[in-house]
Amino acid sequence: MSGRTSSLHSQGGGLNGPPFLFLEDDLPQNEGLEARIAAAIQPTLSAMGYEIVRVLIQGKQTPTVQIMADRADGRPVGVADCEAISHAAGAVLDVDDPFTGEWNLEVSSPGIDRPLTRTKDWLRFAGHVATAEMSIPFEGRRRFRGIILGADEAVVRLRLEEGAEVALPRTDIRRAKLVLTDALIAATAAEASRFQEAEDDSGEEPGRPPHARRN
Repeated sequence: MSGRTSSLHSQGGGLNGPPFLFLEDDLPQNEGLEARIAAAIQPTLSAMGYEIVRVLIQGKQTPTVQIMADRADGRPVGVADCEAISHAAGAVLDVDDPFTGEWNLEVSSPGIDRPLTRTKDWLRFAGHVATAEMSIPFEGRRRFRGIILGADEAVVRLRLEEGAEVALPRTDIRRAKLVLTDALIAATAAEASRFQEAEDDSGEEPGRPPHARRN
C-alpha cells in the first residue's frame, strides 16, 4: 500500500478569458505514467468543473505528482479550488495506486506566466508573448520567442522578435509558456477585476469551487 502527502499552491490567475467550450476534448499531451494519472483523474475533475493543464512527475525515490488545473468557468483558481482538486485527485489515485511506495501530491493553479499545453491555451492568450522549446531542432533552432498568432491541433504560430513568422509542430514542442510582460499583467488584473465585480453582483462566495460540498 502506497502513501502520499499533499501540498497546495495557488499562484493567481492567468488571463481568465471565457473558456473555449468548442475544445471539450482538448487535453494536454502526456506519456507513460503521467498519461495514466491524467486519464485516471480527468473524469472526476471534469465533473467538478476543472480542467487539467499539466500533470508532471518529479523525483524517483519519493516521486511528486504535480497537478496544475484551471476552472472550466474561467474564474481564477484559488486555495479552495486546490484543496478540492487535491482531495478528489488524491482519492482517485489512492485507488489507482500508481506507485509502490511513498509519494507526494502537489496541486497548483497555472499562474500568470503559465505553461501552454492545450490548443485553447494558445488561442486564449493570442497577442501575448510566449516561449517554446522544441524536442528536436526546427529550422535549425530549438528555442523560439514571439507573439502568439494562433494555433490548431497540428501547429502553433508565432511572430518572432525579429519579425518572421513560424508554424511550430505541436508534437515537437517539449515545453512552452507565457512570458511575464506588463501587457499580460495588466490583462490578468483586468480580468480578475471583472470576475470580482460579477461575483459581487451575483452574491456568489468568492473562490468557492464550482461543485464543492460543505461539510
